[in-house]
Amino acid sequence: MARKEKEIVYVCSECGHVESKWIGRCPECGGWNTFNEEKVEGKEEKRQPVMDDQVRLLSDAVKDDDLFVSSGFDELDRVLGSGVMIPSSVLVGGDPGIGKSTLMLEVLSNLSVEVPPVLYVSGEESPGQIRLRGERLGIRLDKINISCETRLERLKDIISKLSPKVMIIDSIQTLTSDEIQSPAGSPNQIRTATLSLSLLAKKIGCAVFFIGHITKDGFIAGPKIIEHMVDTVLYFENADGGLRLLRAVKNRFGSVDEIGLFEMSSSGLAGVKDTGGIFLSSREDGEIPPGIAFTPVVEGSRTFIVELQALVVPAKSGLQRIYSDKVEVQRVMRVAAILERHAAIKLSDYDIYVNVRGGLKIRDVSIELPLALALYSSKENKSIPRDLASFGELSLAGEVCQVPFFERKAKAARETGLEKVLCPYGKGILKSRDIVGVKNIKTALKTAFLL
Repeated sequence: MARKEKEIVYVCSECGHVESKWIGRCPECGGWNTFNEEKVEGKEEKRQPVMDDQVRLLSDAVKDDDLFVSSGFDELDRVLGSGVMIPSSVLVGGDPGIGKSTLMLEVLSNLSVEVPPVLYVSGEESPGQIRLRGERLGIRLDKINISCETRLERLKDIISKLSPKVMIIDSIQTLTSDEIQSPAGSPNQIRTATLSLSLLAKKIGCAVFFIGHITKDGFIAGPKIIEHMVDTVLYFENADGGLRLLRAVKNRFGSVDEIGLFEMSSSGLAGVKDTGGIFLSSREDGEIPPGIAFTPVVEGSRTFIVELQALVVPAKSGLQRIYSDKVEVQRVMRVAAILERHAAIKLSDYDIYVNVRGGLKIRDVSIELPLALALYSSKENKSIPRDLASFGELSLAGEVCQVPFFERKAKAARETGLEKVLCPYGKGILKSRDIVGVKNIKTALKTAFLL
């Protein structure tokens, strides 16, 4: 059968949606100017490999024993669930230079002893460059196989012959398939490589880690569908003082509430063991400036005390602007509106800046009460008592609502030296003169600044 001519299509770089002609806005994801031209061969596409082509009763299926192996990093094992599962597929994203390749090389060195053989596939660095990094990190190099092959079909042959138990693909954007005419890094190439290698890894019993670049918006580059092809999606976040945060946004083998904490040094990444005051500022005089509030935050199995920072200044342009990247801007706007409506604190003529010490992004609703206290503290130039912690959700009616993990939060506050706790009033409140329950934001403000 004669081969058809190459067809030109336009593929959205954000979601992978295909159109026959260029359009400005993607109808699938709503992105602007995201369509790129790609050439598609008219011949029939090769089918992707499958894990199992047999049809059987579910009761007759052979149960595989789940194999979890420690990565050598307690923080990574916590985020993954119980360690590295074999087989599985994991997508790791993060800013350039944040330490993705360093962490994966250290993990591969640890696993090379437990579950050999292992394979490191590099499409961005030469074997010599990776060896230099390995020597700097002080890891074992004699058990790590390395390949710089970026052609997908050839790489699959290498993997099938070696049958590694763990492999790293650094990065998925560098692989190309001969069946696709678009350049490396295009949505079709990324999608094809991710699906093909994920299925192959499941077939041979291998754990594969894909390292992915991220866009300027902080998302892994390529169509969103690749996150559905893998078992786990991890994001590396850069925090203050060399701190790195590892967070799961998808995990088929564990919770997505856990976070891993790492510190970067000249000898590589190391897990943070003492997390007691890692998100608190060190102040020798003990005085707390206006705009600072302390609150306990639950992340998976751990509870941190974090320092919320708020700055309220007159609006320069006449219109209010809110700057906040660690706390959702919509949440800040809502808390400011509650203060203005139910506590007569006018904030609409002021610019608002909100930050979290240490760079931790907080999504917990319990930060709304301490955020309100911090905004009021900055606006009125009054310091919150230095030994006070607070937590609670605010309703649009100005009520302080109960939140989960009351006892864990109160205990963490006391262990950090914050002896007084301001929280929602209710049945769950502990009977103690140092724990005060409040019903609404107006009472909370009066109580906090009289303690």
